[in-house]
Amino acid sequence: MKFIVSSTYLLKQLQVLGGVINSSNTLPILDNFLFELDHTTLTVSASDLETTMASSLEVESDNTGSVAIPARLLLDTLKTFPEQPLTFVVEDNNTVEISSNHGKYALAYADGNEFPKAVALEDPSKTVITGDILATAISKTIFAAGNDDLRPVMSGVFFQFSTEGLTFVATDAHKLVKYTREDVKANQVAEFIMPKKPLNLLKSILAASEDDVTIEYNDSNAKFTFENSELICRLIDGKYPNYEAVIPKENPNKLTIARNQFLNSVRRVSIFSNKTTHQIRLKIAGAELNISAEDIDYSNKAEERLTCDYQGDDLQIGFNSRFLTEMLNNLSADEVQLEMSMPNRAGILTPIDGLDEGEQVTMLVMPVMLNS
Repeated sequence: MKFIVSSTYLLKQLQVLGGVINSSNTLPILDNFLFELDHTTLTVSASDLETTMASSLEVESDNTGSVAIPARLLLDTLKTFPEQPLTFVVEDNNTVEISSNHGKYALAYADGNEFPKAVALEDPSKTVITGDILATAISKTIFAAGNDDLRPVMSGVFFQFSTEGLTFVATDAHKLVKYTREDVKANQVAEFIMPKKPLNLLKSILAASEDDVTIEYNDSNAKFTFENSELICRLIDGKYPNYEAVIPKENPNKLTIARNQFLNSVRRVSIFSNKTTHQIRLKIAGAELNISAEDIDYSNKAEERLTCDYQGDDLQIGFNSRFLTEMLNNLSADEVQLEMSMPNRAGILTPIDGLDEGEQVTMLVMPVMLNS
């Protein structure tokens, strides 16, 4: 088995696939890339049993065969090469020999047949979505997903497809983000929970991609196909909580303010907040928003006054500053609106501008009890 491939082209593909491989694997074979050669097409795969990703590359060859090559060793070697053709030859003594312009490198390989096969999806449903829309949907929601192993359903992002549009939801019971696209539709209703790892991979690969991504899914797995790659992952099992029930419908108190100004104030004031609760207090009266924080243990306190546009009754409400900062950071709008009803009910943060046609973002943040 022998093939010739450009060093930078191969490295670019392998670095993406390298994100799939865990730093410590129970099965040693998973520390390898699987190279499957079929004449001029080389398919490289990486897997951690839960997520498998494969990319097809064009190479010069007239052989077929499959080998598993150590991932870390190969990546570290390729990173040091300037652009040049590399020749890979599988020798009889269980090594792969790589020849560059200036040298030869031999790596031990494993049998390609030992590598776990990717799951074939039986009877999947299908939806097509543009790469950058999917990447935006992931980055707008994934930060709100939880890390609690005891509640695995909340550690992923909930995909809800319907003929009206697509909805992506993430929550960790303290904050919730619901991102909706009405300009992309599915041909049938479907719901599934995607784990974080494959989503982070997709987010980084598809960030600026205009290409279509085909999503195929059944009850247990989902498959994303784009350009010359495909990613298959196991879905999180379980029923997602009814998030609509948590979003308060009646919110008479509406605060409109410049996002950057609000974000900078919250950041500054939160430095003086209690290090365990991160509590800040918003006091709104008339057209003035008063943001304050106090750390009684160290006698630190801060207070800022901002002008804002406010309709509603005077109100004092406490929030965890970390959640507010994360949410404001994640929005790209110039102006945001915070809707509240009572100090013990969740606040709803929405952008006023900067959205595409058919795009909606609703962020929900739970308040903290104020020590009056």
